[in-house]
Amino acid sequence: MYEPIRTPSVHSTRSALAGAASDFPHRSREDELDIQLAGHLAALLTATDELRALAPSVDLDTAAERLAAQVSRLRRGRTPVRAPAPATAAPDLTVLHQRAHALAGRALVVAASRADTAAAILAAERMDAHAEATEPRALASH
Repeated sequence: MYEPIRTPSVHSTRSALAGAASDFPHRSREDELDIQLAGHLAALLTATDELRALAPSVDLDTAAERLAAQVSRLRRGRTPVRAPAPATAAPDLTVLHQRAHALAGRALVVAASRADTAAAILAAERMDAHAEATEPRALASH
């Protein structure tokens, strides 16, 4: 009724080529999460630097230093590239705080999944700070 399969399975082909498979670089789940977390924290650092350029504060300076340290730790000592804020029209501070809040949330999810307490605490603190900055009474003080 059915015609038999005449070609070998891809799975058996892979196992036959086990020696060649070792040439392909593989990363562990933890390595992938480190890369992902470093990317989210680097994006949050960029948003923080943009906010610092528009509305300098000691809180943002401290946050930027802590974020840079975490990114450097996750990238095994490589310091993050920090670019000056673009010279385009000044964006709305509320929009920047909302974007930073979303980035901190993403970092928190990844930090929690890899059980990185230091990064999770930092991300949660930044979420709180950016949420507070977008509240109506906080906007009146800017």
